[in-house]
Amino acid sequence: MLDGGVVVKELQAMRDDGHLSDALLRKAVRSISSADGRYDWVGVYLVGEGDELWLHNYVGEPTDHAKIPAGKGVCGRAFATRRNANVKDVSKDAEYLPGSPDTKSELVILIRAGDQVFGEININSDEAAAFKDDDEIALIGIADKLAEQLAAERR
Repeated sequence: MLDGGVVVKELQAMRDDGHLSDALLRKAVRSISSADGRYDWVGVYLVGEGDELWLHNYVGEPTDHAKIPAGKGVCGRAFATRRNANVKDVSKDAEYLPGSPDTKSELVILIRAGDQVFGEININSDEAAAFKDDDEIALIGIADKLAEQLAAERR
């Protein structure tokens, strides 16, 4: 089970040591991926040019979705609406962009500071309805810590 508090402390220690967002993003993806067997694919998308999400890094099978336009798929919809998404059954979501035929559920947590969205954490699971409130809470804390770093670097 993911302990968001532990990951947040690790990310803060990295910030304190002078690491930049690239290292923190990689650490977050690896920590999230290894924390729970339900997390079959974990990635971070960052906002690129023209309201498009660009895949920064991931753990899991390769994906064809390295760039996702705002509004397209679960990730693009979460970005466009500025709302996290927990899709319990991707087969019932007309917007779902298939990455793996085994994926049954998807969770998207925005990386944001105030109104500014920097990107999102995306997790796919081969289990239906895999993501619970505890997962979302832990991931929101991690996303908030990542947003602090990204905002600080853009000042």
